[in-house]
Amino acid sequence: MPRFLAAKPDADLIRLPWQLPLADWPTQHLVALPRGISRHVVRFLQVGDDILAAKEILEEVAVQEYRLLTELKRLGVPSVEPVGVVLGRVDAEGNPLDPVLLTRHLPFSLPYRSLFYPGVKHETVNRLLDAMVVLFARLHLTGFYWGDVSLSNILFRRDAGEFAAYLVDAETGELHDQLTDGQREHDLQIARTNLYGEFLDLEAGGILDPSLDPEWLVNTIEDRYHQLWAELTGVEEFDESELYRLEGRVRRLNALGFDVAEIDVDASPDGRTIRMRPKVVDAGHHTRRLMRLTGLDAEEHQARRLLNDMDTFRAKAAPGSPESVAAHKWLVEVFEPAVNQIPAHLRGKRDAAQFFHELLDYRWYQSQRENREVSTWDAAQGYIDEILTQLPDEQLGDLQRFVGGGELRNKYDPSQGYVDDEPEEKPYDPWEDEANDPDIPVMQGFDINALRAKAAAKKKG
Repeated sequence: MPRFLAAKPDADLIRLPWQLPLADWPTQHLVALPRGISRHVVRFLQVGDDILAAKEILEEVAVQEYRLLTELKRLGVPSVEPVGVVLGRVDAEGNPLDPVLLTRHLPFSLPYRSLFYPGVKHETVNRLLDAMVVLFARLHLTGFYWGDVSLSNILFRRDAGEFAAYLVDAETGELHDQLTDGQREHDLQIARTNLYGEFLDLEAGGILDPSLDPEWLVNTIEDRYHQLWAELTGVEEFDESELYRLEGRVRRLNALGFDVAEIDVDASPDGRTIRMRPKVVDAGHHTRRLMRLTGLDAEEHQARRLLNDMDTFRAKAAPGSPESVAAHKWLVEVFEPAVNQIPAHLRGKRDAAQFFHELLDYRWYQSQRENREVSTWDAAQGYIDEILTQLPDEQLGDLQRFVGGGELRNKYDPSQGYVDDEPEEKPYDPWEDEANDPDIPVMQGFDINALRAKAAAKKKG
């Protein structure tokens, strides 16, 4: 029986075939989901009502990553949720197997290969790049040195008209009280190298749109990171008559989704020059406000959109009422009735907050077309009938789009390629094929002529 390192052990985990390498697990326990490329064996498991990502890695790496992910979730950094580590695994013959790190599958998430596709709009690409930059900056603000930034280690979720990026792999990460400029720049250089290689790989595979240049993509990421970091942490100087810039700086940071804990303000000896440096605590300004008022959990841009609709509702239907009262009234009279119209078989298309954001867009266009104010209730029904039914199911990932319409050799492991791919003939290498031959004494070293003679004898026989 293996050992389980977990905060909340699940009895369903014990019954799984841990005596088998992940690559050999029967498909009855697996879920076919799109994922990025990994140097390790990764599978998605169905455990009760949950879907877990399982990754085979060395014990000390698995335990370290589990603890890092646990700390990142405590700090509120967007990352996958750690479930546990399965230790002490052995096969039927008693041979040791690598431990397995378990994380909870991020619902409605998409890997990069399902987003950087031929024909993708440049606006969409810009939003994806911005999401990566925000994630990178948030990690550095927290004191997290990633050490392996790559597209394969990031998942994306729709966030109103934008995207939110989540960290998936933290096995090379380090958590410090604060990162030095040198640590940040080194992490950024690793990101540039890895991302450039992955964009070139997409380009070579015909997946990257021809209008997108890999060098431009990585330059854009680096430039936007420096711009965002300067906005979050930079010192600003202004004249005593421009004190309004204090509030303006805070508003800009809030618009980016970041809260400000305090602002260091210094005045010159003559009092004519003011120096200001904000202390940013974390992103999630609008998310926290929405959660406080309604209990709804949403991404940052989704929360901002829902709060705007709530504020409009308050001005029209509940003027002068306390914000908490108006928020509850909006929740039970507007949001919940609209979301509850979604049929059960369509609820995997979009999460509730993203559905409501897209519904608001639909309601505005419908009102323009009909030259009247369309109600949220009517717009919800129209959106479901005309739009939602045509959208791909994203709760478990859009596998068909990810595989490009081809038939996978193994739908549980997309890295094995497609059935129609030309098989790559493996070149014969006697050093590799016969390296473990028991008939060749290891202590005497390998004799290439002996290996070739042995191979020739096999062919004749």
